[in-house]
Amino acid sequence: MRQFAGFGTPEDTNRRYRELLTAGATGLSVAFDLPTLMGRDPDHPLSLGEVGKCGVNVTSLADMEMLFDGIAVGDITTSMTINSPAPMIFAMYLVVAEKQGADWQTISGTIQNDILKEFIAQKEYIYPPRPSMRLVTDIFAFCEAHVPRWNTISVSGYHIREAGASALQELAFTLRDGVEYVQAGVEAGLDVDRFVPRMSFFFNAHSDFFEELAKYRAARSLWARVMRERFGAKDERSWKLRFHSQTAGVSLTAQQPMNNVIRTALQALSAVLGGTNSLHTNSLDEALALPTAEAATLALRTQQILAYETGVTGSIDPFAGSYFVERLTRDLEQGSEEYFATIDKMGGMVAAIERGYPQREIAESAYRFQQDVERGRQVIVGVNDFVTDDAASVPILQIEEEAGRRQLDNIGRLRRTRHNVAVSRALAKLKKAATTNDNTMPALLDAVRAYATVGEMCDTLREVWGEYQEQAVI
Repeated sequence: MRQFAGFGTPEDTNRRYRELLTAGATGLSVAFDLPTLMGRDPDHPLSLGEVGKCGVNVTSLADMEMLFDGIAVGDITTSMTINSPAPMIFAMYLVVAEKQGADWQTISGTIQNDILKEFIAQKEYIYPPRPSMRLVTDIFAFCEAHVPRWNTISVSGYHIREAGASALQELAFTLRDGVEYVQAGVEAGLDVDRFVPRMSFFFNAHSDFFEELAKYRAARSLWARVMRERFGAKDERSWKLRFHSQTAGVSLTAQQPMNNVIRTALQALSAVLGGTNSLHTNSLDEALALPTAEAATLALRTQQILAYETGVTGSIDPFAGSYFVERLTRDLEQGSEEYFATIDKMGGMVAAIERGYPQREIAESAYRFQQDVERGRQVIVGVNDFVTDDAASVPILQIEEEAGRRQLDNIGRLRRTRHNVAVSRALAKLKKAATTNDNTMPALLDAVRAYATVGEMCDTLREVWGEYQEQAVI
């Protein structure tokens, strides 16, 4: 059972994490704010007004140390939702583990590290697709040698679905992204059966109960077949699709927000019955603001009731043999294979992204869904039917500007007190690694130990690779 509670400064989030661990959470999810996701420091002009607003701001090792102050990273699993600056944030986590005395060989968790879905859906990219893929495989290779229990990528359909994709598109594009990462690893000289077992997936638990259940079943079947037939994987761990699920944020409504508790519970149930390995439940107030502590705890209790009171975790694939579910599963598999064939003809997912293909498919799906809502063909309870005049009466969490001011003070203090010559040397080493075929992780670890900032490390790579500008999708 995993739950997220992060906003503002690392000190703010550290308090929330302690509360959730006390409430029974066995893992923590770290969501970062927009400046961190875009590889910018709090004092960058584009960061102003955004620091700590949609997640926690982490600028340097000092922030990561505060984030996990009093929390033994060797005793929990941590999932970090970070993509473009994933190597920098992961390096910070490893150095925190190092300072706490935790063995890299035994720590476990997940780094999202899924850059392709950023180009497809979420748009929080920094570098062009091809050098971005190089950072992904650098983490694969580094963890294979040094952090063997870490899940090196969480190939994410969640954000693809939130952008408006159908269940079929979420399934097909997510698994085809996974194929692209496996191919990149192979081309980088890695052994399939050594790095693929540490890949995991991340799906959206949406509202069509049986379609979602079939989606997970189709994903497992299709991935096993692709790994055996396309890549010749021999280890059955490479065939297994291990996945995390999160309930659908896009399904939550600001109108009648208490209805979101019911939506979340049913979505979570579909994920459990579909075989999810871990689960995050959204809070009832997330259509209005970041969740309050009370709402986050209720979302955690939803998971605990499913786990301990319902008995649904006592069987594997309980809908196997149902004609309806088997037919849905087969249709989703076949539809995904058709998408695979189309993308393969384009030269792979990176080439398809550069042509705007998945982006157009998702945009058209989102448009069709919105038309259905506006014409009443798709009912959203409390929005276009069963509407009341009652205003939302749930408490709202307000993120004050004080968080941004504190982070500005912190980064100013850091730059005055750290060994800036050591920072410059470490960044020069990172730049050299980026211009060669050297793995970037050792250089990033040295930069982190010198207390280089996320912005400084990302800017160093921007100097080498440039910053990606997406072409308009027509």
